[in-house]
Amino acid sequence: MAFSMCNWKRKSDGVSARRNGELLELASPLRAAPIYGQSRLVALLLILMTLSQSASALLTTPPFAQSRSQTLSLRNRATNESSLLECLEVTPPVLSPTDACQQTLMVHTFAYSYGQPFVGQYNPPNCSFNRVTINFTVTSAGRQFDRLALMFLDDTEVFRTSTAEPTQSGIIWSYVKDMSGYLALFKTPQKIIFDLGNIVDDTYTGLWNTTLTATFFTADDAIEPADVIIPISAQKSSEDASSAFVVPETRAVNSATLPKNAKKAVFSISACGQAAEEFWWSNVLSSDTTAFGNDTTLYGHSAFRELRLLIDGTLAGVSWPFPVIFTGGVVPGFWRPVVGIDAFDLRDDEIDITPFIPLLSDDQPHSFEIQVLGVDDDGHGHGNFTTAIGSNWVVTGKIFVWLDSSNNPTTGTIATSRSTSAITLQSTTHGNSNASESISLDYSIQVTRNVDIRSTIDTPTGSKTVTWTQKLTFSNVGTLSNGGNDQIVRQSTTGTHTSSSDYSRSFEYPLWVLSSYNAPAGGNVTIDASMDRSKNVLQQGDLAFPNDLKTFDYTRLRSMPYSNQAFLSADLKNRQNGTASYLSVPALKKSFGSGNTEQRLTLSDGTQEVYQRHIVASNDSIVYDDQSFGGQARGQSKFAAPGQQGSRERAHDFAATGVRAMLGRGPL
Repeated sequence: MAFSMCNWKRKSDGVSARRNGELLELASPLRAAPIYGQSRLVALLLILMTLSQSASALLTTPPFAQSRSQTLSLRNRATNESSLLECLEVTPPVLSPTDACQQTLMVHTFAYSYGQPFVGQYNPPNCSFNRVTINFTVTSAGRQFDRLALMFLDDTEVFRTSTAEPTQSGIIWSYVKDMSGYLALFKTPQKIIFDLGNIVDDTYTGLWNTTLTATFFTADDAIEPADVIIPISAQKSSEDASSAFVVPETRAVNSATLPKNAKKAVFSISACGQAAEEFWWSNVLSSDTTAFGNDTTLYGHSAFRELRLLIDGTLAGVSWPFPVIFTGGVVPGFWRPVVGIDAFDLRDDEIDITPFIPLLSDDQPHSFEIQVLGVDDDGHGHGNFTTAIGSNWVVTGKIFVWLDSSNNPTTGTIATSRSTSAITLQSTTHGNSNASESISLDYSIQVTRNVDIRSTIDTPTGSKTVTWTQKLTFSNVGTLSNGGNDQIVRQSTTGTHTSSSDYSRSFEYPLWVLSSYNAPAGGNVTIDASMDRSKNVLQQGDLAFPNDLKTFDYTRLRSMPYSNQAFLSADLKNRQNGTASYLSVPALKKSFGSGNTEQRLTLSDGTQEVYQRHIVASNDSIVYDDQSFGGQARGQSKFAAPGQQGSRERAHDFAATGVRAMLGRGPL
C-alpha cells in the first residue's frame, strides 16, 4: 500500500500520510503475470467470488521452484476466528538463552499516542553479562495503519521497527534482536523512550499492545563492544520525547567531543523515508513530475538517495539505503503474515571514522551532520546532488568509540578525504499529436561513488595508516504508461566498504516492482502488483555491530562447532517475490485484497551453509515452511495440502487509503 506511517509523517494537506490497505483473503494463482486489462478483471472477479462464497483451495507453483514443480494449497488462515494470526520477519535465529537473566523493560498499550511515547527507567540487572538481546512482542486487532516505532536509551536510538497491519480478529508477532553492540549503555541506568505514534478513532480502531523484555547472559565469543557511545540526535530525552531528526525540515547536526585516547571510532546512521519520501525508489526525475498532467502526482528528485556524513564539513563517508517496504506498501497482500525484508528491524549502516581520530582527539567539540540527498536535473540530461528532497526522512546517528588503555591522547596526521562521483540520467516521453499530456515515460538514472579516507595514527610501535574506502554503483530504470497508472521499476544498488580495521562489506540490493492502479472519480480503486527483491550481504569482521553469524543461535547446529568464533565471515542472501491485488470500495467503506509471497533466506560462513529457510505465504496463511540448520532439517517443516480450510465468507477489513499513500504516485 503506501506510505509508512509514523508520528513525523503527515501530508501537507493534513491527511495522515500512512495508509493501510484493506486486504481480503483472496487467492491469486498468477505469478508475474501481466497486470493490465483483463488480468485486473480476473483479480476483481476472484475477490468477488471470495466475498460471496467459500473458495476452494487454489494451487500455485512457488516462484523460486525452478528445478521441480511443487503444488501448494492456498488455504485460509486458522478456522478458529478467535485465534491470533502470527506474523513474522524471516531472519536467522538469534542466540538468546531462555534460562538467562531477564528484565521486563516495557508493558504498554499505544492508543492515540502521537507525541506521547512510553517513558520508563532502566537499571542494570544484578547479574554479570557480556551479551544482551531484546524481545519485542505485539498484539493488535481491528483496523489500523502500519506504524513506525523508535526506541531510545536517553538520547541514543537503539532499535527501529514498524508494525504489521492487524486483522479484525487479531495478530501477534515477536521479534528478537541482539543488542550487544550497545553493551556500554546497558551497563548504566538509562531512560527508556519508546515512540510509536498511533491514531485511534471510529475508523482506525487498532491498539498496539506491546511487551519489551531484555535477556542478559555471558557468552564466549569475539564480540568487542564500544567503550563509549555518543548520540547524534535531536536530544530531547529530557523532555520525554523522541530524539529523531526530521529531514529536510530540520538539519541533522550535533556537536560532540570524543575522548582524547580513542583508538577506534565508528559512526552509524539510522534513517528511513516517510510520507512523500517513503517510496523514493519509485520517484522520477524532477523534470518529469508533470509528464501526465497536474492530476497525476509524481514525486521527483529522482529515485536515488544518499545519506552523507560530514565531520566539520568534510565528507567522512556515505550510506546508500536499502529500500524498505512497510507492510502497507505497494499492496498490503504481499506482507501478511510474512512482512517485508527489514520491516521489523530497520538496521543501521556503519562508517569507520577512525581516520578522523587525530582531528577529534583534541578535547574540543566537532560538528557531525547527516545529510539526505537526491538528484535534481535540468531536463536536458544534466543532474546534480541536492538536499532539497521531499518530506521526509527520520534520521539519527551514533558514534561508537573504543579507548586505548594508556589514557594518552591519540596523535597522528589529519585525515585526507577524496571522493569522486558521476551521474548519468535520461528520460523520454511518448505522446501523440492530439494530446497535450504524455502517454508514457521512460526514465533512468545511474550514479557511481568512490570514497577514500585515510590518515596515520601514532602507536607505541610506530605510525600506522588507517583507511576507509567505499565503491558504490546505483541504477534505476523505470517506465510509466497508461497515463501514469502503470509503472515498472528495476533498481540495483551495489557496493563494497573496506576498513583497515580488518572489515569489509559487500552488498547488493536488487529490486523489481510492477504496479498498476485504476482510480476513477467516485468509483472503486484497484491495484495489482508483482515484486522481486533481495538483500545480499557478505561481511568479514565487524565495526560497531556483530554480524549475523556472531549473533546466530549456534546451539541449534549438530555437526558444526558450538562457537560463533569458528565463523570467519557472514554471507547472507535474502530474497522475496510475489504477486498481490487490492480493491477498495468507497460505497462500502471497505477494502479487500489478496497476495502470494515467497521468501528464501540462506546464511553461510563463506564455505558452508549454516541456516536456511524457505517459506511461502498466501492470503493470511503460511502454506509452506522449511528450515534447516547446518544443512540438516531441524526446524519447522510444513506443507499445506489441499483440503477443507475453513470458510472464506467473511472478508477481512483493513484501513482504507488512497493510491498515492500506497504507491507514492497518483491521486490521494
